Amino acid sequence: MNTQIGNPALNIGIFALFVVVTLLIVYRVSRASNTASDYYAAGSSFTGPQNGIAISGDYLSAASFLGIAGAIAVYGYDGFLYSIGFLVAWLTALLLVAELLRNVGRFTMGDVLSFRMRQRPIRAAAAVSTLLVSFFYLLAQMAGAGGLISLLLGVKNVPGTPFDGQSLVIAVVGILMVVYVLYGGMRGTTWVQIIKAALLVVGAAVITVWVLGLSGFNLSALLGQAVENTGKPLLDAGNQYGSSVTSKLNFLSLAIALVLGTAGLPHILMRFYTVPTAKEARRSVQWAIWIIGIFYLFTLVIGYGAAALLPRGTLNAANQNDAAPLLAFQIGGTLLLGIIAAIAFATILAVVAGLTITSAASFAHDIYANVIKDGNPEPGMEVKVARRTALVVGVVAIVGGILANGQNVAFLVALAFAVAASANLPTLLYSLFWKKFNTTGALFSIYGGLAICILLIIFSPVVSGGPTAIFGESVDFAIFPLQNPGLVSIPLSFILGIIGTFVGSREPVNEAKFAEMEVRSMTGAGASRTAVDH
Repeated sequence: MNTQIGNPALNIGIFALFVVVTLLIVYRVSRASNTASDYYAAGSSFTGPQNGIAISGDYLSAASFLGIAGAIAVYGYDGFLYSIGFLVAWLTALLLVAELLRNVGRFTMGDVLSFRMRQRPIRAAAAVSTLLVSFFYLLAQMAGAGGLISLLLGVKNVPGTPFDGQSLVIAVVGILMVVYVLYGGMRGTTWVQIIKAALLVVGAAVITVWVLGLSGFNLSALLGQAVENTGKPLLDAGNQYGSSVTSKLNFLSLAIALVLGTAGLPHILMRFYTVPTAKEARRSVQWAIWIIGIFYLFTLVIGYGAAALLPRGTLNAANQNDAAPLLAFQIGGTLLLGIIAAIAFATILAVVAGLTITSAASFAHDIYANVIKDGNPEPGMEVKVARRTALVVGVVAIVGGILANGQNVAFLVALAFAVAASANLPTLLYSLFWKKFNTTGALFSIYGGLAICILLIIFSPVVSGGPTAIFGESVDFAIFPLQNPGLVSIPLSFILGIIGTFVGSREPVNEAKFAEMEVRSMTGAGASRTAVDH
């Protein structure tokens, strides 16, 4: 739907209010972000509930808010499967990663992987994986911001101009992101995420209650109305994933990537270091699961509500991301749309800020401090490098978002989850639980999983050979039939970790270090409450 709706001035005004309030908060907390511990992990000063709310703010991206509601509105049951996959993923994070990671590491995923292995190659590999996952996730968020502009703010994309309206908004989002991270560090970013999570859940709750009220608080009546209004079997499976073998494999591959990818997302893993103990890390995940689970129930009502209340033909596969804003305008007019528009932009800002500080921390802590400076950086330099890196990441994200604007960016999110599940999770699990796992095995797993995942994506239908592909139907070099590589790349990454371990079997295993890691990860004994400052 290309017609701009609502009042752009009101939409911008509400969003500007959010920006002003959060910038004031960032300014107040920025005075406590001068050391590495403060800048990367907020001095491990947040409680479990606070961090759990921030995790939900970091995790519930624009794809969750707009994408899932839209998928449910267009595809019904099949769209809700995304919500189930994203939520179940947190059980993996809770049971296998959260507490163990907090006990072993300090700032980044590289701290855990290098605990009992050779520092330089492992930290370099962990940083490469972190930067790639964060970059593709950033690109999707930034490009998504441009896609929302024409509907919510009335800013049109003018062909032939290097800096059109949508590009300008992408640049503004990038600049704000850099400001949050540059001055607020993890403490400021966390408060932005807490505020955004509260706004998102409250906004979704308002729409949910409003929609249910219009149906007499009868969910069955709402579902029936959605089917009747659209003329589609939205309560049946198979609207998006059909009965063919390829469709079933596509769904299975996506589900595996979603369920396993969350536990390997660097910007989520880094949040576990902002609490003082592993117990608080576990509480963080418990709070996050409740908030995220409740929110996804809201998306069910919002999605079917859009299908039931919007005029037939309003939504289709091309504009499904507009479902929530259009529904807000339909039931609440200009004011509710303005609030939802502001929440949508706040969502993008909070997520990109989390991704930026993760990228900055990984480069400054893993590459600069431990690879280039061999663990002995000059006092204060690590934080300075992190801030400079945040600036570079911001520029790259702005340029990439402008270049990707108008393209199908769904593959970028899929790639981020698939890479996290393929390269990061196998290496983390092997490091924590397999005594014979060595540096060669870790390098095989990370770089091998990374290479396989990216190659399969490049030669998949999401890049070429289809109407929604990046290069369209005119260019076709797709030889891999699945849209998500998880079904192939994740098992291969686990296998590569085993092969690499045996290839490097001559490398002596530091059994004392593994024993220390095992005890620390399981009990927390010896785990520092805050990280060592540089």
